[in-house]
Order: sequence, then structure tokens, then C-alpha cells
Amino acid sequence: MRKILLITPHYPPSNLAAVHRSRLFAQHLPSLGWEPIILTVHEDFYEEQLDWDLFDLIPHDQRIEKVKAFKVSQPRIIGDIGLRGFFQLRRRVLELIKTEKIDFVYIPIPSFYTALIGPYLFKKTGVKYGIDYIDPWVHQFPGSNKLFSRHWFSTQLAKFLEPIAVKHASLITGVSEGYYKAVLERNPHLRNQAITVAMPYGGEESDHLLIQLGTRDEGQGTREQPAEHQNSNILLPLKKDNIFRFVYAGAMLPKAYKPLEEIFKTLHSLQPLQQDQSPQPSKPSQLSQQTQFHFIGTQGTIKPIAEKYGLWNSVVFEHPVRIPYLDVLKNLAAADGVFILGSTEPHYTPSKVYQGVLSQKPILAVLHQDSTAVKVLNDSNAGQCFLMDGENDLDTLGERFINQLNFYLNWAKTFDPQSVNREIFDHYSAKAVTKILVEALNKLVL
Repeated sequence: MRKILLITPHYPPSNLAAVHRSRLFAQHLPSLGWEPIILTVHEDFYEEQLDWDLFDLIPHDQRIEKVKAFKVSQPRIIGDIGLRGFFQLRRRVLELIKTEKIDFVYIPIPSFYTALIGPYLFKKTGVKYGIDYIDPWVHQFPGSNKLFSRHWFSTQLAKFLEPIAVKHASLITGVSEGYYKAVLERNPHLRNQAITVAMPYGGEESDHLLIQLGTRDEGQGTREQPAEHQNSNILLPLKKDNIFRFVYAGAMLPKAYKPLEEIFKTLHSLQPLQQDQSPQPSKPSQLSQQTQFHFIGTQGTIKPIAEKYGLWNSVVFEHPVRIPYLDVLKNLAAADGVFILGSTEPHYTPSKVYQGVLSQKPILAVLHQDSTAVKVLNDSNAGQCFLMDGENDLDTLGERFINQLNFYLNWAKTFDPQSVNREIFDHYSAKAVTKILVEALNKLVL
């Protein structure tokens, strides 16, 4: 088999969302003729909480090479794991290339700094490399326009480093075309030099089967669910007949808060006023009594907004701490519906969509009208999409969302998971996405 080296500083048991990109590629590459070697930083040097349940999802025979990294300094000046482990990763790559035939090096980003290993290796060894944009590198974050601020420096550094990283790249991929389109505009030589491919995250049905059935199909038999998974952390309250419980699981993007606040503001306005016409609600409206929104892993950012509009602990609930991946899937399975809130930026394609579809629960998604996730949901008949035009229509967003919510609640009453077009959704499976990657690799490595 041809060998592909994936350089990914974070890998299970890291609980960061981006590790699933590399995990799922590595899971399906062997069946498509490529042997993956994972090069990562040892978990002893991670800052985030470890998720060993997630590590259990990795095939037993997968090859993982681990290196050390510099520890986080006190005070914390350099935290990025790709930077702390940069030289150790680079050294180990060279050792692997010298001792065995590596056909291609693939570098998912972030961490962005590891992309700089690619051109170094190409000059040293001639081995081709590609970069996978899980997030845009050069990006205008809130505060980037403030001269000499932290975000301003990050943006300037990104503009300087990205051309170096992509200079000799043979493959540029991304979660959607919007993630790397600007890269090609800034580095036009890539249009003739590199293959470019858009690949969504994709959904992995076997992860959900582990939750639903207690076993996971691994091609040559099944793996039973570990006993500790059976007592996972279900955070939802007991089901009440008149309450429809939404779950939103995962981090919030910076440009998702404005739409969220407009939604909360409108939910607040529907609630009856006290006799003195105080803006503080006395009790939830009928719509509020019918719905609850449970946010999981949102780092405490939801509660202040919910309190501002009098929705806290009546309509809106938050469990701020990130929970293990398999527990996320169990909470989705326990919910009545999945709530997905996208960004006002058109390129953003939330990976939550694929988890939502496979949870077999009706989805209500607030998405930019140009997000590729809209097509996934519409084609698969797995949910309802509420579309927004960036920040251009925020003034009417809340009212329009309430209308959509009422329509959704009526639709969800008759939702049948069997009505989801699985043949269409199979095009978005993790294996189908990996096939797209392999097609590009086979063109590059003849």
C-alpha cells in the first residue's frame, strides 16, 4: 500500500472537534489503498481535557507516532501545540522519510504552524505535501482591525506565513471551497501547481451505532461498547409531554452571537409583561412553554445573553463544559430535536450537521444562505433550514426565525427518520469524503 503521513499535533485522546477530520480519514484510508501514519504530539503535552472514550474509536492496528513538545510556559506566552511541538514533529518526519518510503505528507490545519513543515520537507526530500484547511488561516477575527492588538498581530503573521507554507504545495483541500478560495487568490501560482478539492467533514455512522446498539462495525467483526460508555452523561431533564427539547452541542463561533441574540430578543418580546409594563418577563409565552434550548460545551457564553432577555433556566439552559464525544452523541439521541447555529460568514459549514443527521432527530439549522450545509439538509430531508444573508438581514432575523420555529414544530411532530434520504446522505459519509481525497492523491502519486 502507498503510505500517507498525516501531521496532526492534536489527535485522540484530544477532545478538540478538529481531531475528527484526521481520525475519520485515517479510519477509511486503508480500505482505499493508502496506509496512514499519524504523527502527533503526545497527550501529556495537551492543555485540553482528554477523552479516552474517543481514543477507543481508533482502529487497534492504526500506526500512531508520538513526539514530545515544549511545556506551556508560565506565564502562558506560547500555547499553540503546533508551535510547541514544531521542531520535534519536523525532526521525526525526516526520520520517517529516511527509514521508509512515504508517498505523501498531508497536514490538516489548525494548528497553522505545522503547515510550515511541508515546504521544508519538500526542499529536503522532494516528497509532495498537501494542506487541509479545516479553518481559514488568514482571517479577520473580531478585533483584527484594531492596530497592534493581539488579533491584529495574528492576522499580520498569518499573511506572512501562509505564502511560505503553500509555496510548494501539490494539494490544497478544505471543508468547503470557501475555506481555501481566498488562498488561491492570494497565491495564484497554486491554480496551476496544486490540485484543489472541497471535502466536507462527513458523518460516521458506526460512531452512532456504538451509541444506539452498543457495537461498532469495523469491517472484520464488531467492537462492543465499553462498559463506561453505558453510563454516559445525559444532561437533558426528564421528558415532559409538552416540552420540545433542542440540543446544541459544541463551541460557538464569534460571528454566531449576533444571530443568537436576535433570536433571544424576539423570544423575550413574545413573553407577557408585568402589570407595570416592565421589560422583564413574568412568565414564558406559550411558545416558550413548548420549547427548551440546551447548549452543551459552549464555555459559559450563552448564560449572560439568556439572562439579559429573561430566558435563563426557563427556555435556555447551558452546560458550559465540553463533554466527551460519545456523550455528545447520546445527548443528541436523547433530544427531541437538534439545533444548529451557523455563522454569518458564507464559508462556514458546521460539522454538527452530519452528527445531527445520524442522530435520527429532526434538525433546525440557522445557516448562511451560501453554506454548503444547506444543500446537505435539503437533499437529505433531514431538517429545516432557516437562511440568513450574513449580517444584512439581522434586523428581521428574530421575527422570521419564530415563524420558522412554528413551522418546524408542526413538521417535527410527523418526522420519520426513515424518510431521510440515506442514499443522498451517503455521499456525505466519512468514507465517501475519504474517497474524494484518495482520488486526488492517486493523481499526485502515480
